Amino acid sequence: MRSLTDTDLLRELEPVAEENLQRHLGLAVEWMPHEYVPWSLGRDFDELPWEPGQSTMPPAARISFELNLLTEDNLPSYHRLIVAGFGLDSVWGTWANRWTAEEMRHSIAMRDYLLLTRAADPERLEQDRMYQVCKGYDRDRLGALRTLAYVSFQELATRVSHRNTGRMCTDPVAERLLTRVAADENLHMIFYRNLVAGALEISPTTTLQAIRDELLGFEMPGAGIRDFRRKAIQIAQAGIYNLRIHHDDVVAPVLRQWRLADLEGLDAVGEQTREEIVAFMAALDEAATRQTEKFAAASARRDRAGTPLAQALASA
Repeated sequence: MRSLTDTDLLRELEPVAEENLQRHLGLAVEWMPHEYVPWSLGRDFDELPWEPGQSTMPPAARISFELNLLTEDNLPSYHRLIVAGFGLDSVWGTWANRWTAEEMRHSIAMRDYLLLTRAADPERLEQDRMYQVCKGYDRDRLGALRTLAYVSFQELATRVSHRNTGRMCTDPVAERLLTRVAADENLHMIFYRNLVAGALEISPTTTLQAIRDELLGFEMPGAGIRDFRRKAIQIAQAGIYNLRIHHDDVVAPVLRQWRLADLEGLDAVGEQTREEIVAFMAALDEAATRQTEKFAAASARRDRAGTPLAQALASA
């Protein structure tokens, strides 16, 4: 077990990165945004101004779709952070640029869909994009390991959010588009997840510490979007992305792939860090259960308030 600088670690991980870049290029599908958008529905906004109600997309799905798009829009900030973590030399630069190009394709298709189907107010959407991109997204310099740990969780979280949003849109065209986007995000996650697995073999204790730190400090990259907290609660209540999904469908699967329980030869710090990760997962599971119960109770209250008796009492 060694303590390596970022430069040393990236150099040792280069063969793993190259192998996984080639894997990605072999599996990635070239797709055209225009083929996933219903162009025949398009109407000039001067001819037919946008109004609420022109789309049948459920409110929670629309909010999630917009948040996911605004997250994709902040690509300049994410590219900068990826390059700050890995650099542009050799395979790292090739991957950063390929990843950026694929992510930009997502925002192109998603915006076209929302505008053509009138599922979003075009002026508000553009104002939110300007707000988000001008504000940017930044984190303290994390270093290579924490960056790898973060994007391993974040890419899967994004994939799950896109997929669940698509299912809730009640439009097969939207679901097809977001399923395609989610498939890309899954490949991105696998690239990063495999690099963390390689780092665990090279420097297990330091890598475990990076995983722990990112689990404790994790937030979605769209957290800076205007009115994010209220919208995130609505998305959570709708079952698109909440703590239960975060635990069951994002964090737990990634940790299982890393086989942390099977790591051998850890020093005392490594063992303690592994125990802290186990404790965190137990606490996250408990928090997810509490949130589920809270949402269920709120839903029951709304149902009771909507009964004829409750309405009659309210108007009496």
